[in-house]
Amino acid sequence: MLIRTKKYLLSLLLLLSVTACANSALTVQRYNLPDSQAGTAISPAAAKQILVIGSIQLAEFLDSESIVLQLDDITVHQAREHLWAENLTQQLRRGLRHRLSAQLPETLVVSDQRGISGDSWELQLAIDQFHGYTTGSALTSGQWQLHNPQGELVLIAPITVETALSSDGYPALVRALGNNLDQLAQQLAQQIRQQY
Repeated sequence: MLIRTKKYLLSLLLLLSVTACANSALTVQRYNLPDSQAGTAISPAAAKQILVIGSIQLAEFLDSESIVLQLDDITVHQAREHLWAENLTQQLRRGLRHRLSAQLPETLVVSDQRGISGDSWELQLAIDQFHGYTTGSALTSGQWQLHNPQGELVLIAPITVETALSSDGYPALVRALGNNLDQLAQQLAQQIRQQY
């Protein structure tokens, strides 16, 4: 009898704890990549060059609203409560446009070709990593390509940028990923300037 009573109480406690977990509300946090200083305004007629930010391809595990954290060498975790406020590809496109406009003041940097006449260069990116590590860093890696106005591939190079997190937590991770985007834009601008 005593064993049956203990089993009943244990089952009841387990049921109550599962019910409490199921009923507890998730606190969802949404994040945007930090803004950068925008470049100076430039008219298409005054621009010496036009740079179109073309396709940005994300690795499939990054192409979601979840912020990603790599737990070890093979385990990736997509957060359920820490999400991007907007599509990550759009945030990267806008962030690169602002940052490259600041780095390349004589270049008109646009997100697409619509409404732009004249020859333009095109930048394409394939992002393999844009996430944090439990070791306390944020990593951005992949590859970028630059095509000249004739459509020819003139430069292809790897992307590898890593920033240490200033503290624990997702806000620090998002800020570190924003810093990675700053560094990437500086590297891209330096290489693009040499091709003009």
